[in-house]
Amino acid sequence: MDYNAIEKDNQIVTKNMMDFEPKHIFECGQAFRWHVEEDDSYTAIHKSKVINVKRDGKDIIFSNTNMEDFENIWYDYFDLGRDYGEIKKELSKDPILNEAIKFGEGIRILNQEPYETTISFIISANNQIPRIKRSIELISQKYGESIGSYNGKEYFSFPSSEILASIDEKELEDNCKVGYRAKYIVNTSKMIKNKEIDLDKLFQLPTETAKEILMRLPGVGPKVSNCILLFSLNKNEAFPVDVWVKRIMESLYFKENTSTKKISAYAEENFGSLGGFAQQYLFYYARELGIGKKK
Repeated sequence: MDYNAIEKDNQIVTKNMMDFEPKHIFECGQAFRWHVEEDDSYTAIHKSKVINVKRDGKDIIFSNTNMEDFENIWYDYFDLGRDYGEIKKELSKDPILNEAIKFGEGIRILNQEPYETTISFIISANNQIPRIKRSIELISQKYGESIGSYNGKEYFSFPSSEILASIDEKELEDNCKVGYRAKYIVNTSKMIKNKEIDLDKLFQLPTETAKEILMRLPGVGPKVSNCILLFSLNKNEAFPVDVWVKRIMESLYFKENTSTKKISAYAEENFGSLGGFAQQYLFYYARELGIGKKK
């Protein structure tokens, strides 16, 4: 991605930045450690760092950072090395995706930390985004470490697998509002802590092999495993099918009730290695416009 980055006053300003819209990136269902500020900017946490992101005309302003962190942390996190113009050009050959891309043209897939992503999407199962975000925030506040303040708010790191593996399930359920998922969080953390599942090794494995391994974790099924693959393990062909993706595929592609298995097979055949990008455009399009939502 071509851009001109200028450092000044604890900010990085990227001039004339294409294919990057903070609202689209943070509100397309892929991440939960963010919130909207009063000026419509977005503050997010990654690798125990806090960043604020705002569009200013054709420029993007990254605040609370410096050039070293921008190049070593945020460049990868925001997937800035990838040409989304080419991805959109290819996917736009599909007329439905063409409309979805127009609606969410500034989406980029964030490269998140695998363990935090795993726990976050276990919490996401049969849950709503405000509640998911609240639970993750409570987990970080109670079991993470303070990483400083920004704009008057204190932020916390996400705790390690060693810490969450040692928490009593009932305590986690009561303190962090995660419900029945507490046992999944604790037992998954134990498996990761004990290296029964080594998340770092999954980067190098074929997608289907990595998916099979992830689904050994308590609370991780096909949809959650695909989210982990896509949002933290660089498996860009992964195509998570949640309620919104199912609705848009049934409504606009199949014109009838369709199994998740059939939807996944269609995505693999038609979207191939770009399946994850297609999923994000479709998810955002469907949820924001309520496509396929029952009256």
